[in-house]
Amino acid sequence: MLLKSISPCLSASSHLPAVASQWRTVLQRPRSFSVSCRRPIMEMSGFTPEQVMVREAVSKICSNFPDEYWAERDESGEYPHELHASLAKDGWIGIALPEELGGAGLGISEATMMLHTISESGAGIAGAQSVHANVYATQPVAKFASPAQRQKMLPKLIKGEWRACFGITEPSTGLETLKLRTTAKRDGDFYKISGQKIWISSAQVAQKMVLLARTTPLKEITRPSKELSLFFIDFDKTAPGLDLRRIKKMGGRAIDANEIFFDNYRVPADSLIGAEGQGFEIVLHGMNAERCLLAGEALGIGYAALKRATEYARERVVFGRPIGQNQAIQHPLAAAYMNLEAAKLATYHAARLYDENSKDSSITQYAVGVACNSAKYLAAEAAFTACEQAVLAHGGMGYAQEYHVERYLRESLVPRIAPVSKEMILNFVGEKVLGLPRSY
Repeated sequence: MLLKSISPCLSASSHLPAVASQWRTVLQRPRSFSVSCRRPIMEMSGFTPEQVMVREAVSKICSNFPDEYWAERDESGEYPHELHASLAKDGWIGIALPEELGGAGLGISEATMMLHTISESGAGIAGAQSVHANVYATQPVAKFASPAQRQKMLPKLIKGEWRACFGITEPSTGLETLKLRTTAKRDGDFYKISGQKIWISSAQVAQKMVLLARTTPLKEITRPSKELSLFFIDFDKTAPGLDLRRIKKMGGRAIDANEIFFDNYRVPADSLIGAEGQGFEIVLHGMNAERCLLAGEALGIGYAALKRATEYARERVVFGRPIGQNQAIQHPLAAAYMNLEAAKLATYHAARLYDENSKDSSITQYAVGVACNSAKYLAAEAAFTACEQAVLAHGGMGYAQEYHVERYLRESLVPRIAPVSKEMILNFVGEKVLGLPRSY
């Protein structure tokens, strides 16, 4: 069922076959494009054939979900089940998962393009977040789980029969991941989980959770990074020991955010991924991937806002001339475009390093971390600026829901805050790259 959608910009004879190996063969053939397709704001030069095909096919799916659909979901808080189902039907949930499990076997570069495209379609961060965790939270599972675990845990996620959420953040520790307090205590063939997680997206609709928990008590730790373990657990909201509470939030309301309480919640011992104490090292594999994906989502909403702003600036006439003719409108939008383009280069450079790290020994994990954090920071800032300028370009109508840019602005705050704040990225670069004293 992999990647069957086609873009209206492709020739009528172009298609995407159901098998990934066949799909790659198609990518090597010359392709024709319709000249009727309007040139997009984002420059597409330099992308790989795979990335271009991902963009075209996902754009076709997203065309069935216009801005009005997302405005309604933002008002109602209803989860976008239809988009998730459409993406799962064509194999997109498993874009970066192994082919032998039903995935596409592609990389984070292509997954970043997918989430970028979803966001840019008008779905924004909310639309992208409907599949976000299923893409990045499964990366550590695919890499570090046993073959039997992978076969048990991933195919139904790829098919869209299951959804997963990612349980790391806690209210008492925030960004201090090594100080997590949620515990997983071994009890025969089970672990008993107790503790609290917060800001867990899609937990209301998830059947599974990728969970980071402490298997060595804080008072007994000898090396903080060796005391956490990773689990892939059943997330049964009817089982004893699990309490789920939804958080009301500013934007992206179609995707639920939650506070979760565990009280001796029992999970099978074979839910453990890797060995006890390896969880932090394992989860870092997913964290760098998430920074790339969120950078792509930020780019998407930034370009979407810029597109709406430039269209409005061309059409809105005041004092006998379109407002886009005035440099006070034109120059901030032009600067926003260049910032997005620069962040785009950083984002896809980081994604490429992430993908090639396992194949090229000259690409260190340090280089990947620096690139992924930098990309997330730059894309988040560029997106926020583009969304802010889009609202201002609309004047008073930018404050009106019908023009959608106010929704984009609200959602553009997410990449500036999560999964790591811009201040912590600045701390990381200051210390690790510039060699300055640790500031926190």
